[in-house]
Amino acid sequence: MNSIWLALGALIIFALGYRFYSKFIAEKIYRLDPQYQTPAHAQEDGRDFVPTNKWIVLGHHFTSVAGAAPIVGPAIAIYWGWAPALLWVAVGTIFAAGVHDLGTLVLSIRHEGRSIGTLADTLIGKRARILFLFIILILVLMVNAVFAWVISNLFISFPASVLSIFIQIPLAVWIGYYTYKRQGNMLIPSLVVLVIMYGTAVWASYVPALQIDLVRYFGGAESSVWLGLSGTSMAFLIWIIVLMIYVYIASVLPVWKLLQPRDFINAQQLILGLGILYAGLFVLGPEVTAPAKNTGAGDVTWFPLLFITIACGAVSGFHGLVSSGTTSKQIDKEPDARFVGYLGAVGEGALAVITILAVGTFFSSGEAFASTYSSFSDAGANGLNAFIQGAGQLATGLWIPAEAARTIIAVIVVSFAATTLDSSVRLMRYIIAELGGIYQVKALTRVHVTTSVAVLSSAALVLLPEGPRGLGSGGYLLWPLFGTSNQLLAGISFLLITIWLRKQGRPVIYTLVPMIFLLSMTLWAMTEQVVFQWSGYADAEANLLLFGLGAVILGFTLWILIESASLLLGRETRK
Repeated sequence: MNSIWLALGALIIFALGYRFYSKFIAEKIYRLDPQYQTPAHAQEDGRDFVPTNKWIVLGHHFTSVAGAAPIVGPAIAIYWGWAPALLWVAVGTIFAAGVHDLGTLVLSIRHEGRSIGTLADTLIGKRARILFLFIILILVLMVNAVFAWVISNLFISFPASVLSIFIQIPLAVWIGYYTYKRQGNMLIPSLVVLVIMYGTAVWASYVPALQIDLVRYFGGAESSVWLGLSGTSMAFLIWIIVLMIYVYIASVLPVWKLLQPRDFINAQQLILGLGILYAGLFVLGPEVTAPAKNTGAGDVTWFPLLFITIACGAVSGFHGLVSSGTTSKQIDKEPDARFVGYLGAVGEGALAVITILAVGTFFSSGEAFASTYSSFSDAGANGLNAFIQGAGQLATGLWIPAEAARTIIAVIVVSFAATTLDSSVRLMRYIIAELGGIYQVKALTRVHVTTSVAVLSSAALVLLPEGPRGLGSGGYLLWPLFGTSNQLLAGISFLLITIWLRKQGRPVIYTLVPMIFLLSMTLWAMTEQVVFQWSGYADAEANLLLFGLGAVILGFTLWILIESASLLLGRETRK
């Protein structure tokens, strides 16, 4: 099938969903009020609570949620065929992701900008709040480890992209100062930064001296460098250390100094990147060589695993953390929540669609696809690189040289992943501080102490576990648990929104249906993984890391559901 028709169909569905369904949800269900004083005004502090133009907030929110996950997940899920992957992205974006992201944003705005975790106290009870915070803490810890792993591997695979990423940081700080202190416009400076970044990326693609290739510096991939570490392992270790130093600084700075301007730049990257890829697709009109349904995918069934493999891009619990953790504190007027929350989900859906089509059209034949995607494990190992290669191929439709296109795509993916990483570390800091307050551990309420705990634990989780990838296997091993945990969090967030709507006397069917679907699929998938795979049951190979974390998350989730069911049925729950 020609990819143009698939792309047009998905984009039309997204446009209609935003125009009509999001308007209905915003006005009739969530009832956004332009006169309501948002927390950004009521609690303005110049650090976290800052009233901000909706376009800038969209830039922060969009790039924070559209990290590497809406690329990695769909690039893996095409293993089962492009048809189920596209269908889940289209339906999930309109009826689940948009409603979820907007709902968690409104819920936080209506509760003083509090995070979704602390709202469990108000809506269900104190015990549920603590359980939910621990689930979120484990999830953001995994997000930190997974995305640090992704970025470090991309730096190693695409060294020509590194210099552009480094250049962006001081330029973003300058834009933040210019905009916030001098009331300047952020659009023109951010476009200038894009030109500098992409010019550097193209230049570095053809000038090896500008490529920060640590593996080459250490004598090659197989060379022995230090303490038995190979050139690749040593490069990975250094990039993890550099990333952890960066996210420490980024997560404690006021949002206007780095987070907002860098995210606005990345939003321009995302829009430009999507424009290049979709335009390239419409110019080239490539046929989809991947199968609509992969009949050779016999090792792992798509049901229910498809719905947790594609999380970001269809619906994601992490979005609720961003919505309630940072975005809600920057909303100027409540109706802006629809523009930021729902449209952000639609944008991520568009990214997931082009990912599926870039991978689906990259291979010369169905046999070539089957060779690369011969198993679900191979799909996980090769999916991201297949996207970058396929996206570079689409970009050639606009006469962009393939080598330069691949570097630019790598810059975009790293930028998104870095945005998600430092937003996640900031969120983890909030959660640790909240838990420190609950358990009266004063040290854990201090910014630098909580940030240190977040950074050190994230680094340990990505570096210490032993696995098939050597040093850094933690990020690789955690991906299966990340998907199920992410969707469980989305289901619980839908539960909180449903309880709030019921208390307000409003219809709950629009949040109840996606809640039931998500919880059913993810509880099913996680029970299979924890009980029958990671535990070492029968002939399965035990994985104590995934089994331990998965069992805790599964147990806490079931506990929260029992407390919530008791509440919804009208019975008092012991506190």
